[in-house]
Amino acid sequence: MKNNSPSVQHTVVRNSTGISRLQFMGMSAAALCGLGLAPASLHAAAASSPHKLKIGISTLGFSEHTNASLAKELAGAGIRVVQLFFNQTDSKCWKYNNRTDVSALTPDRCKVIAATYRDAGVAIHSIGVYTNLIHPDEAERNANIEYFEAMMKIGDCMDVHAFVSESGHYHNPKEPEPNIQLHFQDAVWVQMVETAKKLGAIAEKHQSKVLLEPFYRGFFASAKRLRMFVEAVNSPAIRVLLDPANLIEINDLDEMFNQLGPFIDCLHAKDRKMHIERGVAAGKGDIDYHRFVTLASKLNPPVPLILEYVGQKDYQDAVAHLRRVMKEAGIAEE
Repeated sequence: MKNNSPSVQHTVVRNSTGISRLQFMGMSAAALCGLGLAPASLHAAAASSPHKLKIGISTLGFSEHTNASLAKELAGAGIRVVQLFFNQTDSKCWKYNNRTDVSALTPDRCKVIAATYRDAGVAIHSIGVYTNLIHPDEAERNANIEYFEAMMKIGDCMDVHAFVSESGHYHNPKEPEPNIQLHFQDAVWVQMVETAKKLGAIAEKHQSKVLLEPFYRGFFASAKRLRMFVEAVNSPAIRVLLDPANLIEINDLDEMFNQLGPFIDCLHAKDRKMHIERGVAAGKGDIDYHRFVTLASKLNPPVPLILEYVGQKDYQDAVAHLRRVMKEAGIAEE
């Protein structure tokens, strides 16, 4: 091929720093960073230095404990943060994919529960709500949004300002299965965006955030779909809780973090065998935990790893697994 390009001349070009092109090419990365001239990849590398990770636990699997006995148990195991579900013997006010009567959770009672954990040195990161946001009946959806706000008012009393939910699911057993599942129907996307915008506005009023959790058999069926949804809602109060075990049938770990990284406020640490629906405790499935904690440690700001699907009998094994993998990956525990 004929080369029609002009001959190269060794001209000296200087930028606003007074550095010539040849001097620039010979400078070290450190010097360039100091001048704010480093390539974006170098800045990214600096920003991705691993953070310490905080290990927490969901209280859902400890239904035989009171809040006081659970706080003491977890503190003794070195756990310093929980995701609180009202599922302990003295606060049974939670039901998955539904709503419950929370009238027993008076402001005074909420303050006592919060103090019980904090006095033991255990912070409450978030509250699990997990109501049904996708219900096709508008009155039911509105009632569930009101329930969500009731949980936010409880959070106000406890000084907790993050609330977790999946999309919810719905099937009427008296009707035949639709040709297209409810969560993939065209109108439901629009409906869910409107619902999340309402929820975001309520959360902002309470200076709180709603963390949405994906699951491959639900409305938030993939990392990309959840990322597109959060972008469509466009509310600073609508964020993400990533549970990799819920998406390994669809996405690999790098895809999950690449799609959702800027929106992640919390991580669930459980596990799942491929092609098996039921989740299991961390270390009992097919999640590459070394890669998981490595990617988690690069999130900025750092977020907690909340162990899930564990209870009194097996939580210490899951904690030990997570700590061992973190140590092998060179990631310190906060």
